[in-house]
Amino acid sequence: MFKNDFVWGAGSSSYQVEGAWDADGKGPSIWDTFCRKDGAIVRAQRGDIACDHYNRYAQDVAIMAEIGLKAYRFSIAWPRVLPEGTGRVNKPGLDFYDRLTDALLDRGINPWVTLFHWDYPLALQHRGGWLNPDSVRWFADYSAVVVDRLSDRVRHWITINEPQIFIGLGHFLGTHAPGLTLQTRDWLLAGHHALMAHGAAVQVIRARAKTPPVVGWAPCGRADYPASTDVADIEAARRRMFAVHTKDAWNNSWWADPVCLGHYPEDGLRLFAHDAPNFTQADMDLIRQPIDFYGVNIYSGVPWKASAAGPVEVPLQDGSPQTGLRWTIMPDCLYWGPKFIHDRYKLPVVITENGMANNDWVDLDGCVQDPQRIDYTRRHLIALANAARDGTDIRGYFHWSIMDNFEWAEGAQPRFGLVHIDYQTQKRTPKSSAYWYSEVIRTNGRNLPPADRAAIPSRAVIVEPRARIAGADA
Repeated sequence: MFKNDFVWGAGSSSYQVEGAWDADGKGPSIWDTFCRKDGAIVRAQRGDIACDHYNRYAQDVAIMAEIGLKAYRFSIAWPRVLPEGTGRVNKPGLDFYDRLTDALLDRGINPWVTLFHWDYPLALQHRGGWLNPDSVRWFADYSAVVVDRLSDRVRHWITINEPQIFIGLGHFLGTHAPGLTLQTRDWLLAGHHALMAHGAAVQVIRARAKTPPVVGWAPCGRADYPASTDVADIEAARRRMFAVHTKDAWNNSWWADPVCLGHYPEDGLRLFAHDAPNFTQADMDLIRQPIDFYGVNIYSGVPWKASAAGPVEVPLQDGSPQTGLRWTIMPDCLYWGPKFIHDRYKLPVVITENGMANNDWVDLDGCVQDPQRIDYTRRHLIALANAARDGTDIRGYFHWSIMDNFEWAEGAQPRFGLVHIDYQTQKRTPKSSAYWYSEVIRTNGRNLPPADRAAIPSRAVIVEPRARIAGADA
């Protein structure tokens, strides 16, 4: 099963939970303006208030402590700290993260800080954003401000979250902020600068941290897995997981090979050809800074089998289970995804996001029953435990998310949280999954069923609250 020092946590991101979009000197982000664009967000919703975590963080931390979280992953809102993206530091904004960090530590919860989770300063977007080569320096300077302030108490750092998404959806398809639909060469250049910014941030953390830092990043993982345990199928899935086969951002190796191996993958360079960035060896040396763990966000996967013509995707059966966002439920992704990553990059793996959107509501008795989330999480944790048993170096698991939140272009309807949020009253109600996850943490996963039961359909699980979690009613 899991090692005794395994990290059990949950996560969130600043724009999705904080609200207070213009409070206390905060500058606007690209998401503040994108959400005001006609048709950009479902039902024209915005993250202006979200979960009001900026004002209710103490209550939220109390709930985290009652659940028993060992760690909480949160992101810093860059324009809350630097309203113009560079230069003047906004003291009230930085003070908020100071208070949040102290509140977590007072409750025995380790803070894991993500420096960038997509709320890019609007002022810098007006100066070209990630297309501007100065973006590397901008991010390094911002990172220095945060590290100087928090690193006496924060040891765990994540540089950037999911470059595939903020580049692919934000700069290629235009469905996320800043809503750009760039030519291939331009979004690849933006991605290259983001990777360089990652490396520059790692340098800043290692040079300026006041306590020994533990540094990683958190891309999203395309988790391809074999349709069987046949060696040929395993190698077909491994090949597919790291292939760059279409001219888009949805792959692993174009982003991870530079960070972990110091070069772009050859198949990607061939595919993108003249559209690939004109990079120097100095660029690659900057990107390939030593990191301590490979954080990866995995929610689903795709099964593959071998054939004479190469890997073949196994079609889904009619009626295959899906989440509220219609993502297919494939627990094997949390066995093979981390294994393939660990095999290729030789780094410890942390699952920095895993969870499901569900259609949750408060029952007439005031409880929120979410047996589907319990079943989803249990199946995935069994797969993860099996990977650890078989030699994959798994260091931690962060459930996404700690609370329902603003789900980007999908608005507030999808619910990922362990804690239900009533967006009209801001009432917090821990779901049955929160109580169940609390027991997983307490037992270090020993309450999970044996591996040979992982594929057996579970009955609905109704979890009765042990006691009302402190502060949940307010």
